[in-house]
Amino acid sequence: MSKGTSEAQGINQRKRQLYEESSLVLGRLCLKLGLKPNFITAVSFCCAIVSGIHFWRGEMLWGVFWMILTSFTDMLDGSTARAGNMGTVFGGILDHVADRYGEFFILAGITLSGAVHAGWGLFALFGMLIASYTRAAAESMGKIENCAVGIMGRLEKFLLIIGGSVVEFFYPIGTWPKGGWLEFALIIVGFTSLITAIQRLIYTKKILGNRREV
Repeated sequence: MSKGTSEAQGINQRKRQLYEESSLVLGRLCLKLGLKPNFITAVSFCCAIVSGIHFWRGEMLWGVFWMILTSFTDMLDGSTARAGNMGTVFGGILDHVADRYGEFFILAGITLSGAVHAGWGLFALFGMLIASYTRAAAESMGKIENCAVGIMGRLEKFLLIIGGSVVEFFYPIGTWPKGGWLEFALIIVGFTSLITAIQRLIYTKKILGNRREV
């Protein structure tokens, strides 16, 4: 492993550790309330569906509200599992699958609303899915502990979409692009997602080298 790869891996691990430690307080609170990680995952998934429905109906601010709840509850399921030492392999798989479905419903709602050009909506959706799949493949097939590298994570993409939606609602910029600020946000999400996927492939190559399948 090269020095640059080791440094990148170290930075990635420190960021993840800081995030996990800072969210433990909320995880302990959920445990006191009797909430289980998989239940919270289901709540996050339902929030994503509701968000997508609101976007589809053109209720942009409500879509943003439920999208924020989706992100918040998605953070809670992991922190609750860590706080109670309740993490399971199935729970991790369920969380990843629910996240992908959630992303689909939200972006499908935005696309079907007509607020953005359908092509850019599909482009952003494909980018987010392929970036997530690249990470999942590296961690499952390559046995890499954590491949959450790249210029844009899921949270940053959600923040871009939320920001684009809010600005577009209050300050629409006309007929081009079709969805104004929201469409511009989706274009950025799509391109940065594809770049992130490439970065994850490069990172995986550096870690695995020419390791052969067993």
